[in-house]
Amino acid sequence: MNNTVENKTARRNGIGRMMFAMLALILEIAFIVLIFTLLNDYSALINILIRVAAVFLVLSLYGQHKSLSMQVPWIMLIMAMPLFGVVLYFLVGLNGTTRKMRKRYNDIDAVLLPMLPENNDVLIDMKKNDPMAAGIATYIARNASYPTYHNTDVVYYDDAAKGLEAQLEALKEAKSFIFMEYHAIEDLESFHRIQDILVEKVAEGVEVRLFYDDMGSIGFINVDFVEKMKSLGIKCRVFNPFAPGLNVFLNNRDHRKITVIDGKVGFTGGYNIANEYFNITHPFGHWKDTGIRLEGDAVKSLTVTFLEMWNAAKSKKDASWNDTDFTPYLGPTACDPNFKATQDGYITPYADNPIGGEHVGENVYMSLAEGASEYAWFMTPYLILTGEMIHILSLAAKRGVDVRIVTPGIPDKKLIYSVTRSYYNSLVSNGVRIYEYTPGFCHAKMSVSDDRVATCGTINMDYRSLYHHFENGCLLNNCEAVIDIRKDFEETFKKCREVTEQYNTERSQTLRLKQLILRLFAPLM
Repeated sequence: MNNTVENKTARRNGIGRMMFAMLALILEIAFIVLIFTLLNDYSALINILIRVAAVFLVLSLYGQHKSLSMQVPWIMLIMAMPLFGVVLYFLVGLNGTTRKMRKRYNDIDAVLLPMLPENNDVLIDMKKNDPMAAGIATYIARNASYPTYHNTDVVYYDDAAKGLEAQLEALKEAKSFIFMEYHAIEDLESFHRIQDILVEKVAEGVEVRLFYDDMGSIGFINVDFVEKMKSLGIKCRVFNPFAPGLNVFLNNRDHRKITVIDGKVGFTGGYNIANEYFNITHPFGHWKDTGIRLEGDAVKSLTVTFLEMWNAAKSKKDASWNDTDFTPYLGPTACDPNFKATQDGYITPYADNPIGGEHVGENVYMSLAEGASEYAWFMTPYLILTGEMIHILSLAAKRGVDVRIVTPGIPDKKLIYSVTRSYYNSLVSNGVRIYEYTPGFCHAKMSVSDDRVATCGTINMDYRSLYHHFENGCLLNNCEAVIDIRKDFEETFKKCREVTEQYNTERSQTLRLKQLILRLFAPLM
């Protein structure tokens, strides 16, 4: 590990801001609990009211249409420690339920999503060629409002550095606008290469917008980053700034990774814009990450996904940046009417969010496993699953499907790594095979099935991605990239150690108890 762990002081001073905000939050929770505890000493009535409120909250949780894996930990915590459990739930357990934030997203979606084509003819054609894949695409269209496209070329990158180089070349060709949205941006070499091009494009009259998540970037950039971007002519916004104070939207982060250039070319995948993703630094061994490049009609969905977040996160300070007319970005001039794809296949970019009750990312993964007949392979940095997904993966394996999951060999978060491993036994005992990527940390989020269907995007197989975060992915069917992804899986398996048999053995009672506790509170992490 001494050869793989970088000097932690290389991280930017945003860590200090995060620690201060976390301390403030802990003190606020402690203060609330203390006040009510002291009041309880003087009034049995208050104590009774708190417990009654806890019971009603538990009943409300039980009545929600959610996975039991999400409900049980909160129910146990609230019943065991009513006051602390209730306070914590309202701080971090709510999934985007603030009325103000929900209205913002609903309002902008009501304008943007109808601007996407329905493409029913593409779905009909897709169903003739591959009913299983068409079923998943139909689900996405009906429940997330994202259509399937045909006239689109896809390039798959088995390494994030290759994706970065392709992005740099594409950015140089921008003529009208550049949109970039990332969970994490590090103000160092990798981003500086992008920044140099963005500054050149601003000087040429290209509109450049940059959007990032504050929590994801807090260890990578200084607090003056936004002002620095503005001074360079780059419009910059931050999603859900992390600051002291009771913030019920704190638990929901923007985990998307999107670049859109002129509405004609788009990039997405697992990598952020930070040095470790491109193996410039090696905090956790060799970093495995992947991405895709889209060119053609399907880029419109990435444009809509970016514009949704940009306008929902508007602030009074930069109100002049709010869009009143989307025609420049989604109208006829924002695409090339003469573009003809050189590849065949069907492309469905989609987005997921915690605002509604539809868990699109999880359902796409489960549908892919459920519809597989030969194999279903998955790659994820974190493996924290609901009981429903464990059942689907296990059932597929019992049907004879070759179900495999690749996870990291070197963890970036040791506690989460322990939780990930706690799920191995439940899976391998039913025939699922588990591989750990030995060179380092595997951050890719993708899947492939039967040489026909694949996904690539930002969605981890854990509660945070599937239930709490704003995410995006891309469903690929019968295109060259599907085979490229399968080949990358095969090469990755060679660099992994299979731990299936190791975790198929009987565990000690102590280990089982530890893993049960970790899994019980996994939804709270």
